Amino acid sequence: MRNKTRVGFGYDVHALVEGRKLILGGVEIPFQKGLSGWSDADVLIHAVIDALLGAAALGDIGTHFPTGDAQYQNISSLALLTRVKGLLDEKGFRIGNVDVTVSAEAPMLKPYMRSMVRNISRVLSIEADDINIKAGTSEGLGFVGRGEGIAAQAATSLELKE
Repeated sequence: MRNKTRVGFGYDVHALVEGRKLILGGVEIPFQKGLSGWSDADVLIHAVIDALLGAAALGDIGTHFPTGDAQYQNISSLALLTRVKGLLDEKGFRIGNVDVTVSAEAPMLKPYMRSMVRNISRVLSIEADDINIKAGTSEGLGFVGRGEGIAAQAATSLELKE
């Protein structure tokens, strides 16, 4: 018998580089650097994708959207999240909640969090009240603290539809 409630965890990190837009939670954030990656490098959405796929035992983001595949170059991570939602629907899962922590020394993310929640809510067809996004610094420690990159962690719950 399959579990009726499942939990997943996701983690992603990308380096900050010149010449790229900074996209987090599907929101373009004004900043002098952006995240390096094959897609739009949205670490927040990538962590959510991995958490959802993990909870459903469907592998990881690289399995479904491999780096180097031309169809995913510069693609919006919200488009990838939409595809993952379709996979979950096919398997009979309903998303319970999404909880995300973003680690970034800069920029300040609080002004953009409501828009991030709206984006995730829209794509996953869940209430905004079932999504939580937090942001913190690394107090100057490690690659995040030195401003070299941004990391995100996500936890999600899934329930089998009756």
